[in-house]
Amino acid sequence: MADYRTMQATAGARSAAIDEGLRAHMNKVYGTMSVGTLLTFLVAWAIGSSPELLGIFRDPVTLQPNILGWIIMFAPLAMVFGFGAMINRFSAAAAQLFFYGFAAVMGLSLSWIFVAFTGISIAQVFLVTSIAFAGLSLWGYTTKKDISGWGSFLIMGVIGILVASIINIFLGSPALHFAISIIGVLIFAGLTAYDTQNIKVTYLQHAHSGDSEWLGKAAIMGALQLYLDFINMFMFLLQLFGNRE
Repeated sequence: MADYRTMQATAGARSAAIDEGLRAHMNKVYGTMSVGTLLTFLVAWAIGSSPELLGIFRDPVTLQPNILGWIIMFAPLAMVFGFGAMINRFSAAAAQLFFYGFAAVMGLSLSWIFVAFTGISIAQVFLVTSIAFAGLSLWGYTTKKDISGWGSFLIMGVIGILVASIINIFLGSPALHFAISIIGVLIFAGLTAYDTQNIKVTYLQHAHSGDSEWLGKAAIMGALQLYLDFINMFMFLLQLFGNRE
């Protein structure tokens, strides 16, 4: 009986330690993501509020990108693929630094919104996105339903809207733009819940390893995933509901 009680106590202590570790892991994920998001909008506002700085990348009147603007526009996509390919070569500190650099570059690519849309509508859409993101992420974290099967469908959706968006750069179709925005909101809403659950499950699967270096890099990767979900959902909502200048 004493051995059984000892085993129960040991199991309980291990479970409590895992729960505490999971909370710390998720706090790091959300904290890193929040700092990156704040950095993005600060850089975007600083560039977008200065016609001289914005003019380095785009025509301040038409907002059409120049050569450097096109490079900045696609740089975040290249950085995401590069980060995923080289994450194993990074230390946790280097991965975090890379993430903040990526967030700053994303701010450069989004700076035009502070010229194209009113400040009030940007703030309103940001608030709506924050509330929606919080609710979806909370649901993904707490639900007992396994939503891992959503992954393939959602990734295919991301690829589809990416291709359609590139095509529409040249077509300039308002109808296609509207459809992309609606589908984009739905896809990244689903990804917010999916990625949150995946971050939680991945941590629990590796909780016994005690590899602090892996946990640190996993938190940065999780922050990047949720950051991308938030930014993309914000941009699609802004395209749908933002008031243009």
